Amino acid sequence: MSTAYLFPGQGSQFVGMGKELYGSNPDAAAYFDKANEILGIDLKGIMFEGPEETLKQTEFTQPAIFLHSIALFKTLDANPDMVAGHSLGEFSALVACGAISFEEALKIVRRRGELMQQAGTDNPGTMAAIIGMDDSEVEVVSTEATKATGKEVIAANYNCPGQLVISGYQEAVEKAVEIAKEKGARMAKLLPVSGAFHSSLMQPAYDGLKNQLEDLNIHTPNCPIYSNYTAKATTDTEKIRENLLKQLLNPVLWTQTLKNMHADGAQEFVEVGPGKVLQGLVKRTLKDVEISGHQ
Repeated sequence: MSTAYLFPGQGSQFVGMGKELYGSNPDAAAYFDKANEILGIDLKGIMFEGPEETLKQTEFTQPAIFLHSIALFKTLDANPDMVAGHSLGEFSALVACGAISFEEALKIVRRRGELMQQAGTDNPGTMAAIIGMDDSEVEVVSTEATKATGKEVIAANYNCPGQLVISGYQEAVEKAVEIAKEKGARMAKLLPVSGAFHSSLMQPAYDGLKNQLEDLNIHTPNCPIYSNYTAKATTDTEKIRENLLKQLLNPVLWTQTLKNMHADGAQEFVEVGPGKVLQGLVKRTLKDVEISGHQ
């Protein structure tokens, strides 16, 4: 029986995250202290004490979730058969399978967060959750809203069947929400995000991260990693590099990733990191699998 390890993305943060782990496990605590040193900011202070407004800023949220996930993973005696991470979680997954070092990943995740936050300011946009519609219906809604407004909106996160997130220009996303409600979506609502993630509005972040990713040392992973961009397994270091960059402008194919992991033999899914979001997505996507988590 194969075991897949999954790592969460933005949205799983909370004030107090990692505090108990820091106090109870010296090995994990060392990662928190090292992160503060590497980044030159009091990241653990923001994680443990907040304020929430600061933790919610993308430039802090992303390294916080990454740090929590990896400090926790390193305390487990885990040997994954395959790994995947949701959006920023892909960096956690790559550290977990030995493809990139904690230190390098931390720096690039912090930079990614800064660039995505800046891109959200330079190219204002938003995201919305659409619940209760098939993937293809949401894609049609996005196309119709794009045509109606002349501005892009796309399906950006395929989270699980019947739960998608769309992303794009404010006007286009608002139009898509309106159309989705007219077509019978159970729920369609704007999300409190700082940018149109996983869409072409993130082009400035793509441009800013490109050089850093080209210089990133990537080793052959110990097990396959399933990329957000392709939903397929790879151990090819150049493919990993390309996929990390492309996911900034393209949808997170999470539903397809989980189905492919299952088809490739995964019977047990373990989420490592803050929250239980991914466990819920597995439950709503796959039947007859074991689901657990470490928070």
